[in-house]
Amino acid sequence: MNALHYQPAHQLLRQMEQGELTSEALATSLLARIRELNPAINAVVALDEQAVLEQARKADQERRANQIRGPLHGLPLTLKDTWEVAGMTCTAGAPVLEQHRPDRHADVVQRLEDAGAIILGKTNVPLYATDLQSYNKLFGTTRNPYDPQRTPGGSSGGAAAALAAGFTPLEVGSDLAGSIRTPAHFCGVFGHKPTRALISFRGHIPGPPGTQSRPDLVEAGPMARTAADLELLLNVIAGPRPADDRSWDLAMEPTRIHSLEQTRVGLWLEDRHCPVDRELTEAYRELGKHLETQGALVSEARHPLLDMEHVLPAYFNLLGTLLSTSLKPGQRRQMKWIARLEPWLHLFGPVTSHIGEYGRGVNQKVHEWALWNEMREKMRAEIDGLFDEYDVLLTPITPTVAIRHDHSQPVFKRRIQVNGQPRAYMDQFCWIALATLLGLPATSIPIGRTAEGLPFNVQSIGAPGADLTTIRFAQLLEEKGLAGFTEPS
Repeated sequence: MNALHYQPAHQLLRQMEQGELTSEALATSLLARIRELNPAINAVVALDEQAVLEQARKADQERRANQIRGPLHGLPLTLKDTWEVAGMTCTAGAPVLEQHRPDRHADVVQRLEDAGAIILGKTNVPLYATDLQSYNKLFGTTRNPYDPQRTPGGSSGGAAAALAAGFTPLEVGSDLAGSIRTPAHFCGVFGHKPTRALISFRGHIPGPPGTQSRPDLVEAGPMARTAADLELLLNVIAGPRPADDRSWDLAMEPTRIHSLEQTRVGLWLEDRHCPVDRELTEAYRELGKHLETQGALVSEARHPLLDMEHVLPAYFNLLGTLLSTSLKPGQRRQMKWIARLEPWLHLFGPVTSHIGEYGRGVNQKVHEWALWNEMREKMRAEIDGLFDEYDVLLTPITPTVAIRHDHSQPVFKRRIQVNGQPRAYMDQFCWIALATLLGLPATSIPIGRTAEGLPFNVQSIGAPGADLTTIRFAQLLEEKGLAGFTEPS
């Protein structure tokens, strides 16, 4: 692999610390690679080369003067085009925001700069980050580095593609419906959706520019090509908002595991409501066998909430309520009819289980939302018991590997193929729902390639607050050769 493009962030930082590499040389190399390969992939959509090189030279001067800002000093990285960076456009893929240049950093961006990072450029997203494919009218379609006929996923698709193509060593994604985990899965990189509210969301679009409130369900999190880099970046961006800094400090629970031996691994790999391609299911079961040979305690997980019959209604209802704020009255009425006609929708084609609850969530009153919210909190308390028995729960991320580009409208008419059978496009939201609904940490870990050469990941879910455990599990898999990023041809 290329000495710079694909080296982990922690190794690049070590080389800069030891004087073997300069920030300017690294930035120059990454910019050259973006110029060479980005036209074919279209992952990076905003770049200011002169400003980046000036910042890199300044970082080198500071390092020579022993003025180190923080753990990412002099490291260039790209950012998903939903994070506001002062002076750079932040569009979230929306034409109406084409000229939006914030004058203040998002909290995440401020933490990155305080740690010494250099914002290299912005990566592509779907319109308002609301699709599992990354395309929009402003910047066009982002293509998967492993197969340009396929999507890198969304909404952090440009971020995942940039990592896989060697354009950046780190990225910060955001995840409402698998928007970190699914692109990582489609592009064979690592991604982590943190525990609820671990990372500030102020300065993210959507909501609209200037939003101060924290949206339900959605989290920000690190993306990288190694699990160690996930932990490195998480430690930088996690923590309270500045306004909350007076009253609480970050104190993440230490990892519960230090080796695969005696690690308690639960498997939840099949559910009647959302079948998964056999090739993936077989690979996940093979991983379970490999873990057993390493001394891990592996078994089929049993818990009342490990059934999509219980998870999907609450997830889709609360998702519908959240997204209803962006819908027009006519769209809300359409969702109401979808909810009413749910028992008969299957007559017109495959339907994702309990998708009617999304339509009800779009139109429900606040007291109805409060009942669903309380149900969710009781479920979150109940799931904690599962992790008295297991350190991590392994599940699929989506039913398939990266899907082919499909921009047809309306979205609910799109189809995916699972085991040779058509399934609803929204089935891709099912396996990520448990961790999203209950605010659990979930790490997307690359563990293999299909017969066609497409990468795929497994999802490692932990107890609330056990972020370092799910990331450590990914590190242990890497150390044993059971996981890791492999360069696309």
